[in-house]
Amino acid sequence: MTVDPDAYKRWTTAAQEKALERLRQAQAANWRPFYCALPACDGRPHDDWEWNHARADQKPPTDLEWFVWLLLSGRGAGKTRSGAEYIHRVVHHVSRVALVAPTGPDARDTMLEGESGLLTIAKPDHRPVYEPSKRRLTWPNGAIGTVFSAEEPDRLRGPEHGAAWCDEAAFYPLIQGVWDNLLFGLRMGALPRVVVTTTPKPKPWLKELVKDPRTRISRASTYDNLDNLSPVFAERIIAKYEGTRLGRQEIHAELLEDVEGALWAYAMIEEDRVAQHPSLERIVVAVDPAGSSSDTADETGILVVGRANGHYYPIADRSGHYSPHGWASAANRAYEEFGADAIVAEKNFGGEMVASTIRNAGFDARLITVHAKKAKRLRAEPVVGLYEQHKVHHVGTMLEMETEMCEWVPDEGDSPNRLDALVYAITELSKGARRAEVASPTNLRLVPGGRRSA
Repeated sequence: MTVDPDAYKRWTTAAQEKALERLRQAQAANWRPFYCALPACDGRPHDDWEWNHARADQKPPTDLEWFVWLLLSGRGAGKTRSGAEYIHRVVHHVSRVALVAPTGPDARDTMLEGESGLLTIAKPDHRPVYEPSKRRLTWPNGAIGTVFSAEEPDRLRGPEHGAAWCDEAAFYPLIQGVWDNLLFGLRMGALPRVVVTTTPKPKPWLKELVKDPRTRISRASTYDNLDNLSPVFAERIIAKYEGTRLGRQEIHAELLEDVEGALWAYAMIEEDRVAQHPSLERIVVAVDPAGSSSDTADETGILVVGRANGHYYPIADRSGHYSPHGWASAANRAYEEFGADAIVAEKNFGGEMVASTIRNAGFDARLITVHAKKAKRLRAEPVVGLYEQHKVHHVGTMLEMETEMCEWVPDEGDSPNRLDALVYAITELSKGARRAEVASPTNLRLVPGGRRSA
């Protein structure tokens, strides 16, 4: 692997300054760089990683009273390497371990075969044999690791384990079911342990885990592993989100609380989240076009939402920075992909040009254009009421949309494009439903935090 010594010069000024600040602090503390992402560690790829290369936040707790080692880390901070190293260490003492990932492909691509996965970093004499059909790793000493997908919590009901590794657990849609079944199976050995590696998300499950006296917490930000990250990552990701609320969560691993005055709270979304949707009666693609296609313009919100039995299911977020033809094509593709029956497009900024843009992109099916006459708060409040009535179920996790929902305070900040598209979609799908299905703003009362309750 060839490292370009001048790569940092292509970073943004802010990223360079932050990196230099961090390196100055590291030198003052006599810190030694951590090279886990490189094919070899100082020329010795299989030396003692924990002793020679791990940072303090990557080393397991030293006391005997802990049950969960919780690594709350930003993107690219090295938490996967920490989890993999811990499992390689623990199988010397435990015969069976559980390896839990958000999905089956995530387990393979990150926990097993990724840059810092179990198979990638294994020492030659301690490399497990992987049997994909059995979802099993077998180490030379006979220890067995079984791979589980968080999409199927019930698979954890029967097997017994003496240790477990849960990767990105804060993003499991069914985390409580996964966690409960996992704990019931941790009954082998005198001191079963769980290592949880995740970027934080303000879920009740995670907040309770943080409070547990037997949880030991390690924290790291993306900057702590900056030396091992691509300059492109620093330029496109860190520079984009640094200084934002999403950046505080994804880069600095802060466990954020709800925003005062926001209409939505994370708990309203999390409580009714599902891994899959039922058979849907109707699906629409809603579009909130950006007012401009310039590089500094807002994103175009494109949301796919379905309805079944009076409940609503946000399925996919296809939002992004597009040219007019680009967002129209993206909406058309979403229409075809999900078998929608209509595109719902807001036309405040473009008027008839919005419909013309969509038609010119090749869309010839049902198109519904809406003109937003009410203020955003008034348009959003009936949809908030549906969330409070437990009638909206996010299918999986749509991080950027959910962040926008829970951060937006009416009459403050930027225009919420994803949120607007969501509101247009659910409003369209709710037409023709019983009046009681859509909560009236006059029936809502203010509760602490500024949001409303039925």
